[in-house]
Amino acid sequence: MGVPSNQSASTGTVAKWDSRFAGHVPHNASYYSKCILGGILACGLTHTAICPLDVTKCNMQVNPDKYKGLVKGLRLIIAEEGSQAIWKGWLPTFFGYSAQGALKYGLYEVFKDQYANMLGKDNFEKYKGLVWCAASASAEFFADIALCPFEMVKVKVQTAPHGTFPVAFGQAWSQMNVQRVETGFPYRSIIPLWSRQVPYTVAKFFFFEKIVQLFYTHIFTQPKDSYSKTTQLGVTFASGYSAGVICAIVSHPADSVVSLLGKPANKGKSLGQIINETGFVKLATKGLGTRIIMIGTLTGLQWWIYDTFKTALGMGTTGGK
Repeated sequence: MGVPSNQSASTGTVAKWDSRFAGHVPHNASYYSKCILGGILACGLTHTAICPLDVTKCNMQVNPDKYKGLVKGLRLIIAEEGSQAIWKGWLPTFFGYSAQGALKYGLYEVFKDQYANMLGKDNFEKYKGLVWCAASASAEFFADIALCPFEMVKVKVQTAPHGTFPVAFGQAWSQMNVQRVETGFPYRSIIPLWSRQVPYTVAKFFFFEKIVQLFYTHIFTQPKDSYSKTTQLGVTFASGYSAGVICAIVSHPADSVVSLLGKPANKGKSLGQIINETGFVKLATKGLGTRIIMIGTLTGLQWWIYDTFKTALGMGTTGGK
């Protein structure tokens, strides 16, 4: 007679539940490596693709009296600096968000399994939402350390008045390093970056997982694997877009502060000074509409790319009932 899968063949004792082997495929080193690569594709490609929106949004935050809307802002930048100006900072964007995506998605899977195993099967099922939050926050903490220097270069390139700062990535990086006393390069922005990205990522992963769960509980009520990959990826995109709208609202004030740190007029000022001078209402609302469009689309596409990559490798889509 065979031994049940949850028992040890040699002793007959019940084996300890392990989150790494509870899903569609085992979560081993190969699985985590593929998640890292999927994260690079999801974040690096999408952030680079929306660079024109990012350039406009950052300038709206730094100089709201001049750049008064998305379309007007884009037209003004092109009129003053040429059509290539809306792609300023695309290379530090690609490098920075590729590094961030690798750690964000890869470490999320690692931490999620680790925290689930610490709680055990029953407690994990009971407190699954807390595990999603803790795992995503832990992953983003390390992801932002990788992102911060590139983000500082990107913001400076995108918001410096035309002709006052190098646009080419290598020259801009060198200039930031030369002026590190003034710019605080490479980690002056790490605290506002954590303040922006950790709440954003917690919302991004928690609400994504939760909305996916709601889809498969109340709308697509048959077993998840019974639905086509197209349907599953549609659920992924819709869940990602919805989560992205919430993320944009939650993280916008800190995003405004990150942009304002690159403004020449704020050189040498503390975070408290910048916040007090700008006012929380303006920090929370200026450029928010643009950011909702940008982050909603961005987050939906990121999850769609990530899950498409996972599906192509036989790993299945993220989340479920």
